[in-house]
Amino acid sequence: MKLDETKKREVFAILTVGGTRLMAAQYVGCHVETIRNTALREPGFADQLRKAELGPEITFLRNIQQASKDPKQWRASAWALERLYPDRYGRRPPKSITPEQLAEVVREMGTVVVGEVPVKRFREQVLLRLSELADKDFDRPPKKRRAKK
Repeated sequence: MKLDETKKREVFAILTVGGTRLMAAQYVGCHVETIRNTALREPGFADQLRKAELGPEITFLRNIQQASKDPKQWRASAWALERLYPDRYGRRPPKSITPEQLAEVVREMGTVVVGEVPVKRFREQVLLRLSELADKDFDRPPKKRRAKK
């Protein structure tokens, strides 16, 4: 199926108010892949599609920024800080630590190992493991372990 000019305008209209491609596809009566394939065939359509999809986000951010200028709307600033910089301003469970704090703890543990483990081979092995731990990305979900056969 191809999108005619009327359906393309309807797709843009839905996307510019924050709708999704799936929603637009359902509205015009096509599959979401039709929109994707049209964008791949027609660079101009792809460009308009991209702008239509980003437009609402920019509008919403602009509204938050505008609201934050009013001292009575301080929550707009707090909301933006929490979401734009979650490591610094995001809510954390009580007694939790940041990745930076965890890395500092691991470095301190390394100092303890250097002072307390006399055998160089063991000390180096422990320091290597601590280094790997400090570099670990805790935001990624853990790898699934394969069941042993």
